[in-house]
Amino acid sequence: MPTETDHAKGEETGAVTQASGAVGVLLPLALFQAYDYLVPDGMVLARGDFVTVPLGRRSVTGVVWGEGAGDVAPEKLKEVTALLDVPALPAISCDFIDWVAQYTMAPVGAVLRMAMSVPDALEPERNLKAWQIGDLAGAKLTAARQRVIDVLQSSPPLPPTELARLAAVSAGVVGEMGKAGLLTAVPLALKRPFGAPDADAAGPNLSAAQAKAAGELSTLMPGVTLIDGVTGSGKTEVYFEAIAATLRAGRQALVMVPEIALTPQWLKRFEARFGALPAQWHSELTGLERRLTWRSVLDGAAKVVVGARSALFLPYRHLGLIIVDEEHESAFKQEDGVIYQARDMAVVRGHLAKIPVVLASATPSLETIVNVETGRYRAAHLPDRHGGATLPAIDTIDLRVDKPARQSWIAPSLKAEIEQTLADGNQALLFLNRRGYAPLTLCRTCGHRLQCPRCTAWLVEHRFHQKLMCHHCGFDSPMPPSCPACQSEGSFAACGPGVERLAEEAAALFPDARRLVLTSDTVTGPAKAESLMRMVAEREVDLVIGTQIIAKGHNFPHLTLVGVVDADLGLHGGDLRAAERTYQLMSQVAGRAGRGEKPGRVYLQTYDPDRAVMEALKSGDRDSFLAAEADDRRQSGMPPFGRLAALILSSRDQAAVNAKAQELARNAPHRDGVTVLGPAPAPLALLRGRHRLRFLLKTRRDIAPQGILKTWLRGQKFPGDLRLQIDIDPYSFM
Repeated sequence: MPTETDHAKGEETGAVTQASGAVGVLLPLALFQAYDYLVPDGMVLARGDFVTVPLGRRSVTGVVWGEGAGDVAPEKLKEVTALLDVPALPAISCDFIDWVAQYTMAPVGAVLRMAMSVPDALEPERNLKAWQIGDLAGAKLTAARQRVIDVLQSSPPLPPTELARLAAVSAGVVGEMGKAGLLTAVPLALKRPFGAPDADAAGPNLSAAQAKAAGELSTLMPGVTLIDGVTGSGKTEVYFEAIAATLRAGRQALVMVPEIALTPQWLKRFEARFGALPAQWHSELTGLERRLTWRSVLDGAAKVVVGARSALFLPYRHLGLIIVDEEHESAFKQEDGVIYQARDMAVVRGHLAKIPVVLASATPSLETIVNVETGRYRAAHLPDRHGGATLPAIDTIDLRVDKPARQSWIAPSLKAEIEQTLADGNQALLFLNRRGYAPLTLCRTCGHRLQCPRCTAWLVEHRFHQKLMCHHCGFDSPMPPSCPACQSEGSFAACGPGVERLAEEAAALFPDARRLVLTSDTVTGPAKAESLMRMVAEREVDLVIGTQIIAKGHNFPHLTLVGVVDADLGLHGGDLRAAERTYQLMSQVAGRAGRGEKPGRVYLQTYDPDRAVMEALKSGDRDSFLAAEADDRRQSGMPPFGRLAALILSSRDQAAVNAKAQELARNAPHRDGVTVLGPAPAPLALLRGRHRLRFLLKTRRDIAPQGILKTWLRGQKFPGDLRLQIDIDPYSFM
């Protein structure tokens, strides 16, 4: 996590107002610096202005970044083509982009590209049209055309795509009706995909602990505050009060969530509290929704934004509060392109703007806990569930003793508990954090394993989709009719359980239960998530079988039993944070039970019930567990008590990767407090057809890895297909 010294680097500003001469224009491309352009006579430019400039034979939109560098003769420079008639990118956004680029060692133009993710939003708003009924005199309507007319007779004018969807016809049918005069086009006012939240709307009654925490947050003091509350303690209602205070101050608020699937229930609670929906930002938005939302953030019309990690880079004009919900979640780490940890960058964004940042979690990350203990962050504690509900009792099932039947994964004691729960009219959850039917498929005859042709990974069978899939590159193929190695037919066997196979077993054991499978394969967007979660909440389902998508943020008052089928799953592989992540995930899953009036019970199936993390989960002694984790990390100099940076070399040419890795190894830095591990094959040594080798740079806490890396890599060339990826503060070691 960045330090206070790191924060200070981003405080410098370089405002420029230029009426003549040259300016530096940063383009949203993988560039490490701005390009100089001449300012035409009569044009006045300032830092943050959006402009179009020539680049080769094309015209590109960029941002004025400052004064020209002056390293190119004026007679060789091209002129800025035009100043766009849109509000400038706020100065704080420019500073933040510079800071993130320096910290992550990414091209500053690539970071700008994340902030300019909707180029259409910089264009003048287009006049949209809607269709209403035209002249039908004497018209003979086909069945399809009649459906279009039927829809319009009971609705206001509709845009073409919406009309076609509601009438179940093609866009061509609607277009031909317009040409024939059966429909008439009318201008369509653009409706923004969010409302105007009412800061003064009455909120719910808060408990004493909630009211105390909300009062502290509502002062809107700059700095970072952790809301540390058990599952079901009402953390959301607490930070809603901070949002209300921000709105009353005339500022914007950002709420970052790790999963799109979390948003539907959250949105309902927000609308109930503030009387309107916030702006949303995630990958499921339509192009028009993205354009309107981006522009509304820039001009300040979007008062509250809830979104995934990329929402942090929207061009907020008056941002006054950042909330990171479920701050411990690894989903806040972006692993491709510009590699960054959105929680940490949110802290930086708040520091640069001198605004409050709120981190909320029932299972805070060790990094955040240490920052609270050292006084860098404040903390508000919510130790009890809201409304008198009690935390569920957690126990382990020793699979060495209580063994499931052959080719089964539910222990007899857990089966009996589920039967009793269903008989009592309550709901149960079976949790297995593994998508698909089985993690491995092999030939019974020769032992051949079906592997991804582009990755060092086994293909996972997905029977719901009737295909084999790679969870790393997306490759898929049908199940081959015979073994590629020995040509035996019908010889493939599924090894181990995935959530689909668990659902198959549950169907056999509990045939009368209404079952629902919840994974990222079935929860395909916010609308689908809302529909499925509603089914659970309204008791249309008896038994839920799900992955981590069900583990957090959802409130099911009639769910009283949680069974974790493989609690050991996340503990393998030598991950630095394996035990911490397991504790977090198991706690979050357990938190789904007993949130209503009835108490909950949780059973963790494990082959190692005496392991420290299992004992901590049973006893509920989080603090002792985290203290032991912290002590181990401190002794080994690992984060948050030391720093890491990963270097990943990749190419389709394995020999080129090996040669470059050896060259880098010969020039590796050697000094006190700095250790270089590698090169070593990455666990995924082949990913998307590229061969991969890794270095790991480890430094003391007081040594910034960026300076070490700059010196190490100075003068290095990566020709052709060879690529180097730098990951500051790595979370994944794959």
